[in-house]
Amino acid sequence: MLSGALVQVKFSRDLIIPRYVNALDPKLQEDAATLIGLVSSSVGGTRGELDQALLEAFGEEPGQFVRRGLLKMIDDCCEWSVESAHAPDEVRTVVFAAAFAARSAGTFDRAGVLAEAGQALGLAAEQVDDALFADLKSEQRLKSVEAMTPVQLLERYNVALAQSVVLKATRVVIELTGVSPARWRRLLRLVKFHRLIGEASRAGSDTWRLTLDGPLSMFSATQKYGLQLALFLPAVLNEERFTLTAELRWGPEKKPKRFVLDDSVGLTSRYVETGVYVPPEVEMFASQFRKKIAEWELADAAEVVPLGEHFWVPDFRLVERSTGREVLLEILGFWRKGGAEAHVERLQKHSKRPFVLALATSLQIDEETMPESARVVRFKSMPGPDAVAAAAAQALADHETSAAGRRRRPG
Repeated sequence: MLSGALVQVKFSRDLIIPRYVNALDPKLQEDAATLIGLVSSSVGGTRGELDQALLEAFGEEPGQFVRRGLLKMIDDCCEWSVESAHAPDEVRTVVFAAAFAARSAGTFDRAGVLAEAGQALGLAAEQVDDALFADLKSEQRLKSVEAMTPVQLLERYNVALAQSVVLKATRVVIELTGVSPARWRRLLRLVKFHRLIGEASRAGSDTWRLTLDGPLSMFSATQKYGLQLALFLPAVLNEERFTLTAELRWGPEKKPKRFVLDDSVGLTSRYVETGVYVPPEVEMFASQFRKKIAEWELADAAEVVPLGEHFWVPDFRLVERSTGREVLLEILGFWRKGGAEAHVERLQKHSKRPFVLALATSLQIDEETMPESARVVRFKSMPGPDAVAAAAAQALADHETSAAGRRRRPG
């Protein structure tokens, strides 16, 4: 991701247009290759040494926004480490105490102070000297850097520009045309996977719409939520036909702006579906449920459930081992209260399958808001496996009773 000072955009009335670079430009490719080469050859060296090499190569001329942005992209792919024989803060404490004592006695000698500190720490004087400021950023050592070509680096820069703009969004609308049901299901599951807040609906016979809250619409967790939205964006870039429109609050005055991105821009995604963030309450619950509950199988819910003009992607399917009957399970943790209540209302109206809702107490959804057919489990940090299993059994019983009642009705 690019920091605010590196995000270069231009304006057309209320529209914000990132200053994308041409990844095929020979001069830019030359700069990118030089940067990649300098960083790659610095493996084993310090950050300070790399900074000096960059200074010698490019000087201090102002306005190197693209180069600085490219370097930020490379740095995100680097692994840095602090190498020290002892914790630097502890070494400093001992050295400074020894130096103060030596100065007070009027016998200060740097080599002697280091030797005395080394004796106290069980280190050689040279090790003390090396460890003294090893945790400074300039002293970090480069362990490795991800391999990439100049074109790949320039393409990453363009995607990072779009991601950095989306971080200022209050609302994001994504429309996909001609997408297969399987890819639509995949995208909806990724929305849940990244714990984004929004709705899915049809926008036409061949068009689907995702409406997502932007980070600046949130009252809390803005940074974490914004990062998840930015990490989700490359998944959209993999779709063949899409349009993304973001409503923004831009600059210190938070002026309303718009950002539009579609497949014609040609941004190249390197998104790999390995997942980035699993909500802790979901991860903990799945682990504990599978260990503790024998009567039910906990399976990932790889399906999209229609809810009128909207869609639902449950977190899990609870399969009763003795009968094979299923109950859908959703864990609502990080959601906007109003969005959660609207979602519950759609479930009440449209769901034809038994389900259990695990609701975080932080959502403060009233009991009367719950559908009569729903089994609800409240939780603070993680849904209780026993409570979920009991709710699933009751949801099945209620569903069977309701179905039997419908069959007995005349006409």
